[in-house]
This record gives sequence, C-alpha cells and structure tokens, in this order.
Amino acid sequence: MPAEVLAAWEKLQEVATELRSVIRGKDDVVELVLTALLAEGSILLEDVPGVGKTTLAKSVALLIDMEYQRIQCTPDLLPGDILGGSIYRPAVGEFEFRPGPVFCNLLVADEINRASPRTQSALLEAMAETQVTIEGQRYDLKHPFIVIATQNPAGFEGTFPLPESQLDRFLFRLKMDYPDPVSEVDLLVEQSEHEPVRDLKAVMHVDELEILQRWTRSIRVDRKVASYIVALATATRHDGRLRVGCSPRGCKMLLRAAQAHAGLSGRDYVLPDDVQHLATATLGHRVSSRHASHAMDETGQVIASIVSQTEIPLGG
Repeated sequence: MPAEVLAAWEKLQEVATELRSVIRGKDDVVELVLTALLAEGSILLEDVPGVGKTTLAKSVALLIDMEYQRIQCTPDLLPGDILGGSIYRPAVGEFEFRPGPVFCNLLVADEINRASPRTQSALLEAMAETQVTIEGQRYDLKHPFIVIATQNPAGFEGTFPLPESQLDRFLFRLKMDYPDPVSEVDLLVEQSEHEPVRDLKAVMHVDELEILQRWTRSIRVDRKVASYIVALATATRHDGRLRVGCSPRGCKMLLRAAQAHAGLSGRDYVLPDDVQHLATATLGHRVSSRHASHAMDETGQVIASIVSQTEIPLGG
C-alpha cells in the first residue's frame, strides 16, 4: 500500500471508530457504509422511524470534510427543490441559474419514499451519470457525489415505493433494525444530557477519500473471482423463487463493492469472501421476488441461499 494511500486509509479507520461511538451495536452497518464510500456508491437505509438512519447519514457527513446537503422529502417536494433552476434578476434583466442541494459531495435524502415519483426520478440521472439536465442544459455534479437516502418500510402511510430503476442506482440497500438491549441501554445513558453527534468533527478530508477511491479501482480481481460473481448472478436468473434475476450491471456493482471491501480490510486483492460478504446487500434489491410482499426480507434470504449453494473458486 503506497504511503499516501496508507495515510488516508488510517484516517478512514478513525472515521469508523467515531461512527461506532455514535451508532451503537451496528458495526456491520458502519462497515457497509464505509465500503460504499470507497466504491463511490450510494446507500439506501430502510427501516422503521427512530432506529438511527438519519443520525448515521449525518454522522458520515460530519466526519468526512465533504460538502453536503440534507433534504427532507415530503409529498409536495418538487424536482426543482433538489436540482435548482433559473431565477429572474430584475436588476440585470436576465435569468440566473441557482443550483439546488444536489450540487454537493454528499446528499442526505431523508425519507425519500415520501417524495412523489416525479421528484424521486429527479435523482435518477444524478446518481447514474453524476450530472443533471435542467431546462435543457447539462450540469456536471461535484466529485465524489454520493447519496445516502433513508426510507420507511413499504406500507407506511404517505409513502411512494421506489421503482426498480431507482433502486438499481443504490449500491447497497441496508436495514438498520433495532439495537440489542445492551447497546440500547448505553444509548439512553450516554444521550441523556446531549447528542453525541453534536460533538463530531471532521477527521478526514474529501481529497483523502478520493485517494482511497482511486486506489480501490486498482485493486486486483482474479478471473476466478469474476467467474464466481457471474455464477451467482446466473443462479439468480434461473431460480424459481425470483421473477427477475441479477443484471450485468448488478455484477459490476458487486465487483466494485468487493474491491472496496478488500480495500477497507487493507488488501490490494479481492477474495471470494468479499463477494460472499456483500452479495445480499448488493443484489437483494436488484432481483424481484415472485411474491411482492416481504420483498426485502424474502429476496435477501434467496440471495443468501444461492451464495451458500454456489461453489467457491479455489486456488490462485
């Protein structure tokens, strides 16, 4: 690992430590969030209100010195409220473009499925191509650009389910779940007087994150590991429990995530273990169950089953 990369990697470990001090009992979620950052992927956090989804997203923004914006999604939120638009300036007699919250490094979209489908789609081009088209004019977004969105489970009052094309833009779909009893007691005691998130300060700069992201792209992937990813995807396409299997883009995302997980672990090569570890979080929302209800839990179980049944490549 080059010295420049090592220095940035150590800073990322500090970020991980600080996150675990705020988000108690969720080390696995913290690990996946940092993996997504290295992979330059966006994250969808789904669960019931009050389990720390927004706190986690805000903490990441505070610990890494990135320019960030937060939007609270509501049914009356318009695409222009996210993207921006032209305003008329009478003093000079012309229109001037005013950028919206999307022009940042990290966009926190809280309760994204409370926004209307039209507004949800406004983020589609931004997440897919790191650019937006406003009034016929294309604008490049800042680099890196990452979205951390939270949503309430389907069926909650006033929610609009994200379409499959929008879900596919997220690298991971994660579930926070309730903390264990010990962690919840620690949470109550430590936050009885103040919120720990208010004490967080940046320990890493965006330039250091970019160094790690460039290094992540160069992490070696053996052909056998790539074949293993394709084997998993092929199994989803022929599994009778699934209506739609993993696409080639899903394979690419799983490969990128595996590279990032290897990098987070301090390795410059990918192991089949990296692929296994991330398969459910990466592929669970990229396949469709034949039973629409319980979609997230059921597809996760199917992916886990496929991983356990697919032969792992051995040797170098």
